[in-house]
Amino acid sequence: MVDVGGKVRRPGIYRLPNGSRVADALAAAGGVREGADLTGLNRARPLADGEQVLAGMPGGAPVGPGAEAGSAGPVGGAGGPVSLNSASVDQLDGLPGVGPVLARHIVDYRAQHGGFRSVDELREVNGIGERRFNDLQPLVRL
Repeated sequence: MVDVGGKVRRPGIYRLPNGSRVADALAAAGGVREGADLTGLNRARPLADGEQVLAGMPGGAPVGPGAEAGSAGPVGGAGGPVSLNSASVDQLDGLPGVGPVLARHIVDYRAQHGGFRSVDELREVNGIGERRFNDLQPLVRL
């Protein structure tokens, strides 16, 4: 299930088959409205249960347990910290010391617990010890 919003014809919650992509979510919502800027929205990216896809919104940051919307912004640094509650697996994978498996653990934890309530909660994710947490803490936010 995904929540599709922003500049789409029929915003709402849609049940899509496993393996669906952002493009499928946009199509389920009747497509994007004319003039919607989809720059940064990776329409080929696979969806995760519970995420929110926001089309044509400034920043287009993924929101919610599975999270999507286009881009949670750059990975730490110049673009600011990455949101634990909205970043995709690919975006989390770009953080130092986080590979695809750990990124998936973070997204799975988020989905199972309804999101992160604090950055400190990242310590509870399988594969994140004190040292890795200390490295990631300045690069992430809620």
